[in-house]
Amino acid sequence: MTARWSPLLALDHGIATSLHRTAVTAPGLTSVNKVFSDWVWDPWTLRALLAVAVIALLRRRQWVLGCWVAVTAAVGTALQQVLKALVGRQRPEWPDPVDSAHYAAFPSGHAMTAAVAGGLALWLLRLSGARRRWLWAAAVLVGVSVAGVGLTRVYLGVHWATDVLGGWLLGGALVAAAAAGYAHRYRARR
Repeated sequence: MTARWSPLLALDHGIATSLHRTAVTAPGLTSVNKVFSDWVWDPWTLRALLAVAVIALLRRRQWVLGCWVAVTAAVGTALQQVLKALVGRQRPEWPDPVDSAHYAAFPSGHAMTAAVAGGLALWLLRLSGARRRWLWAAAVLVGVSVAGVGLTRVYLGVHWATDVLGGWLLGGALVAAAAAGYAHRYRARR
């Protein structure tokens, strides 16, 4: 089991300890990280943005695509909760915590939701025929957001780096599977 591999555990611990030291000694920066983690990149904020996209698709009578996006987002949320329960990885524990979180650590729900929401947004832009410069701008925004989510969660001491990496990989894989499934089933028929 990877969670017991000593070099990986040492790397996780080293990264978390270093960032936690900074979080404790830089309260201003820690407050900024909390705002981004708890409001800007909160999973419910990202799900709300996806809900707006789904509503827009449904209003344009793109029923299948709207439902496909909604189901993909719901599967992502369910998958992360099931994996948290199955894996049961403990979160980092600190004598002087700067933040707290609930449920098990792996995978990071924030990181997985950011990868799913960002990936679906880019996929929808591509399907809609967005211009290349808009796709690049969106890709930069999504990349910064997905990376930022991961950094804030480890910086605030509520996740190990591998929890974040796992969330990113699972979220990306889910979006890739959803996009491939949609292309195979519906785009080929047109």
